[in-house]
Amino acid sequence: MCVLYKCYSYLLLALVFAGCSPTYTKYISNYKNTGPIAAPEYSNALLWAALPQQKDLADSIPAPLLNDYIKDTTVDIFFVHPTTFTNKEDNRWNADLNDAAINAKTDYGSILYQASVFNEFNVYAPRYRQAHLRSYFVTDTIRALQAFELAYQDVKAAFEYYLQHYNNGKPIIIASHSQGSTHTQRLLKEFFENSPLQQKLVAAYIIGMYIPDTYFTQLSLCNSATSTGCVIGWRSFKEGYYPDYVIKENNSGWVVNPLSWTTDSTFIAHTQNKGAVLKDFNIIKKRVVGARISNGVLWLDKLHISGAFLVRMKNFHVGDINLFYQNIRLNLRQRVAAYKVNP
Repeated sequence: MCVLYKCYSYLLLALVFAGCSPTYTKYISNYKNTGPIAAPEYSNALLWAALPQQKDLADSIPAPLLNDYIKDTTVDIFFVHPTTFTNKEDNRWNADLNDAAINAKTDYGSILYQASVFNEFNVYAPRYRQAHLRSYFVTDTIRALQAFELAYQDVKAAFEYYLQHYNNGKPIIIASHSQGSTHTQRLLKEFFENSPLQQKLVAAYIIGMYIPDTYFTQLSLCNSATSTGCVIGWRSFKEGYYPDYVIKENNSGWVVNPLSWTTDSTFIAHTQNKGAVLKDFNIIKKRVVGARISNGVLWLDKLHISGAFLVRMKNFHVGDINLFYQNIRLNLRQRVAAYKVNP
């Protein structure tokens, strides 16, 4: 196990992506930290963190959900993982796809704890030359934009390969978190809006990132649990907290409440939280937190877990998906069923 920074609060310790082992042997033999970062060839299965035809961590199912597991191979999930390239001492702007430590962090973090939410369907999750976390914060905007552009071109190439070799006309759910959602917004605009592919979109769960209300021209915000062909997103903060960057957005972000799947400001109590997955993947914690929408973000009420009084976090970005794990899982069934009735 890797050492966690002492400044992490109780909840972050609970939500932190388990395992960042540097001995992830599937990739260690390929890793070379020298030379240019090679462009991906997505015919290589090693460049996918999840594929339906191989066993990977996206296939993991929390033990309490095993008996209720239903596999539907008629629908695909294209999942784009968040930033796992965060080492402050690494001066590269984009991740090396052969970096064993980054790949292990992606797999034992995002793929296990996030992509697994979607595994009642076919999960495709590409590795990509993600931008370093610093790209969101530096003043060198040109370099940062170049880093994001390179990352997006990989995501685009992976999606094109997926369409050509894997999809075979099946309905698609786009899913992502954080940096992944930076890229999937662009992917939706380029491949789905004003395109025949829009008819194949069950829904897009683009979570953890600002979605400007003027960004899409054809795609709309989902306003119910069974809306299809639409976009779902939220960013989680402690009730009463607006970061400076949210204030600058002038309340213009799209938000859906994952406890009700509506877009109004009604508070939904923690009793409607069907289950979170925290540090222990095989434990479902029910009734963890309630939520309501406020001015472009999702506000969370107090945490209903042991030790909650120790939590000092205001930004719950790390738990955007984990805190609503079972609500998302059940909603996928609802939305897919609705799509199949009226494709």
